[in-house]
Amino acid sequence: MKYNRIFFTSSFLIGIAFLGISCVNGNRNDKQSDSTTTTSSTGEAAKSDFPYDLANPVKYNMPHNLFEISGIVFHNGDPKEVFAIQDEDGDLFHLGLGDKESKFTKFGGKGDYEDVTIIKNYFIVLKSNGELHTFPISELSKPEATNVTKTKDLVPKAEYEGLAADEKNNMIYVLTKDSKPDSKAKASSIYGFKVGNDASLTAAGEFSLSHKAIEKASGSSKSRFRPSALAKNPKTNEWYILSSVNKLLVITDADFKVKTTQPLDPSLFNQPEGIAFDRDNNLYISNEGGTLAAGNILLFKLKK
Repeated sequence: MKYNRIFFTSSFLIGIAFLGISCVNGNRNDKQSDSTTTTSSTGEAAKSDFPYDLANPVKYNMPHNLFEISGIVFHNGDPKEVFAIQDEDGDLFHLGLGDKESKFTKFGGKGDYEDVTIIKNYFIVLKSNGELHTFPISELSKPEATNVTKTKDLVPKAEYEGLAADEKNNMIYVLTKDSKPDSKAKASSIYGFKVGNDASLTAAGEFSLSHKAIEKASGSSKSRFRPSALAKNPKTNEWYILSSVNKLLVITDADFKVKTTQPLDPSLFNQPEGIAFDRDNNLYISNEGGTLAAGNILLFKLKK
């Protein structure tokens, strides 16, 4: 009888312990499920139709001379070679994404260079004051480009960070970093230019990127929107516009009307300064280096 009481008591305690563990595990599983799945009001899992997984990039660290990598671009969308600039020197770099070293051609002196694009076999580089440096791709074979055209006063006085080409329409677009100081409605100005066969530029319209529309799409107005780069998605004709300050990617239609926004994880995006697409419509974003990290380019493959 004593043995039976001991056995019964032990069995009872073991059962209670097992039940407690099951409840804890059940709660933990519920929390894990809540953190990874978003449900709609109908109980169905809400799925994002955004074509890139911004949480899982392929990362390419840049050589030391591209620690402060800024704008990036591909020639005809060919990802075998990326062309890039950095903030401090007038050097155009080119390298394979996995290369440990980069080659460069000097096109200008010291300065704050922000972005680069290619159109009609010409490189065009943007300085923060709106000045453009244009030279043929053939100059890339030289240590220093000699056939460089500097264009000043093409855009109003402001701080500029974004430059992109729309090769289908023979256009380039120059994007301001801040909204107009005399404007009541907060918006970033974008200036369009038609590109001639000799890379001559003719004004072809001014566009406005509404900060209020961005705040509405993102659901946040905590920080001022200050764009750092832009590129046109060749498949959808949408513009992808980066903001380094508040770690945001804004997607607009062809006329810069805001459609949606995507947050950027600061642990992945230290200082996003450049953006480009390759011919397979994969997305690339460049980041300046940090205290413990090299400059890098992050590749986001198009979802199948």
